[in-house]
Amino acid sequence: MPYMATVFLNGSFLPASDACISAFDAGFQHGVGLFETMLAVRPPPQPPVTPLAAGESPHVLHLLEHLRRLAESARELGLSENLHTGALAEAVERTVAKAASDSPDVGRFRIRLTISGGDLNLLGAARGASSGEHSPTLLIHVQPATAYPTEMFTRGVLATLADWKANPLDTFQGHKTVNYWPRLRELQVAAGKRAAEALVFQVTNYLAGGCVSNAFVVKNGSLVTPIARGEEEDIAGDAGEREAAAEDAANKYDPPIKGAAIPSPVLPGIVRRWVMDWALSQGLTCERRLVTISDVLTADELFLTNSSWGVLPIIAFESEAIGGGKVGEITQRAVAAWNELLLPTDDDAL
Repeated sequence: MPYMATVFLNGSFLPASDACISAFDAGFQHGVGLFETMLAVRPPPQPPVTPLAAGESPHVLHLLEHLRRLAESARELGLSENLHTGALAEAVERTVAKAASDSPDVGRFRIRLTISGGDLNLLGAARGASSGEHSPTLLIHVQPATAYPTEMFTRGVLATLADWKANPLDTFQGHKTVNYWPRLRELQVAAGKRAAEALVFQVTNYLAGGCVSNAFVVKNGSLVTPIARGEEEDIAGDAGEREAAAEDAANKYDPPIKGAAIPSPVLPGIVRRWVMDWALSQGLTCERRLVTISDVLTADELFLTNSSWGVLPIIAFESEAIGGGKVGEITQRAVAAWNELLLPTDDDAL
């Protein structure tokens, strides 16, 4: 019997066939919505296996980080000023626990949390026709995680060049909105070329990442990743401080100069942050800066990250081999570290 997704819609568990939203939902009508995709892993049972051990609730990786990003985007984009991450976390945990109970033989689960505008007339609310108090639609569904072939991570995969360009002046990019059509279309094209992902560049020709992933370039033992949304001022500030120091040497009375920040359309990925923290723990440097196509083509290693596959090695970009067409040492170490993360101890269980 095929596994049926566990669905939590607006406070209630429903059969997948009964999970319906309003025809007037702003997510359906206008693409007003945000989502997060998460991974949950069941703690391996300790021998002897008991029913309690086998039925333990899976651990949701980086749950609070995902929900904080969701709430931040909801505020910035005007979807909701006050998403309660604590209540959302409880809803996710309950849904995962039910999915695990219904399917005790499944070890890893994919979680999709979607919040749309609900039955909301944004224009009417802006004109005062509504009190502004509305209830967004909350949908959580949990199903078995995709089992990716081991060869993808040991041998690496091909990435193609996406035709679609990310625009740094589009304030909705860099957020996980439900408008994924351009990205999914590029993935379709990439799949037709036997590629696992497509690299997206900005209209300025700087790398943004993959269609559904963040990117890391490895060169001479150091990691480089494109600047993400929210990091622009920090990076510009670092450059500005260097410029200011040079000017101060000539004129001590000049005020410090802070570098101008160009908006970034790059999503601040959760696994991207995990890799940056991991690199720090390993004594590796990780720089955030603008990444060119030349950086990609001359990289010693290239890998992509997201919450579904973790760390994915790229050994070729279009017809150009990366790192001699083999998975590099640092990428191998990052893949191994991610795999260790998927084996939590009993103390890590929710």
